[in-house]
Formats: sequence, C-alpha cells, structure tokens
Amino acid sequence: MARTPSNMIPLHSKAPDFSLLEPVTGNERTLKELKSDTATVLMFICNHCPFVKHVQEQLVKLANDYIPKGISFIAISSNNVENYPDDSPEKMKEDAERFGYPFPYLYDETQEVAKAYEAACTPDFYIYDGELKCVYRGQLDDSRPENGKPVTGEDIRRALDQILNGESVDEKQKPSIGCNIKWKA
Repeated sequence: MARTPSNMIPLHSKAPDFSLLEPVTGNERTLKELKSDTATVLMFICNHCPFVKHVQEQLVKLANDYIPKGISFIAISSNNVENYPDDSPEKMKEDAERFGYPFPYLYDETQEVAKAYEAACTPDFYIYDGELKCVYRGQLDDSRPENGKPVTGEDIRRALDQILNGESVDEKQKPSIGCNIKWKA
C-alpha cells in the first residue's frame, strides 16, 4: 500500500468546474448542477483502494447525515482503468449500488478534473462553501486500515458543523493519506 498524502491546496481556492459521466445513470453531471448553496463535499475515491474500502461505510453514513442539512456530496474516480480495471465505470456502478451511495459517483476518464483539483490520493477530501471556495481539504479522520482507530468522519463532521453553525472552519487541517491516484502514462 503506497501512502500518499493530500496536496493541501491553498484555502479559499475556487473549485474548478467540471462535467463528468455518472456511470449509475449514464448522464453527464456538472459541478454547477450538483453543488449546494451551503457546502459541497468533493471526494476523490475509487473501488480498489484499501484506504477507501476502510471508510466506505462512513462515507455513506456521513452523506446520509448531512444531505438533509443542505450539504452536497460528490465522489469522483480518476484512476487509470486500463491498469486498474476494478475502477472501471461498470465496477463504479456496482460499488455505488452495493453500498447505496446517496451521492453521485463520477468518472474522470481524462484525469483532467483530478489534475485541476490537485488531487493526489484516494480518498482525498475537499469542502467548498456556497461560493465554491475551499474551506477544508484533508482527511476524513485519524483512522487508517492498520491503526485500529474507529472510522468516525470526525474531521469532516467538525468542518461541516462549523459551516452549518455559521462559524469559520478551523484552518488547522491534516492531510488525507491513501493510495496515489493511478495516473495514465
């Protein structure tokens, strides 16, 4: 397992726009259409990564807890599917349905979206405010597949609660750690 940290882009960076395929529906989805006026959680994930598998159930719980509060969630897979066929759109659809993803799971075939966001690993998390400015980037929580700590989503939950309470998000943030995005040659 390669351990790659988030790039930790500058806070207040504007979210790059995108239009990507949603394998579950077969439709193109855009950031403009999917974003929330309150906050949008953007997650770079994939199917095969042990770090993502470790947090999958919490991602669903987190989204189910905060979508009713006006928070939008978007997942994107950007891995090279030629070398990692488990991350193909067909397999993405299977995972989304099996885990009951309450959020769109989009396919970044060209990897241009991952590059625009400077995503480095899976999972990699970003939270954007209603104006699509980055207020959080980093880890879900301190849990990792091998460390025995429970998966709680604590760091993301704290940031979302601060947004919902009209507070500034604490700028002390830890990078996510995961498998590197599988880039094309």
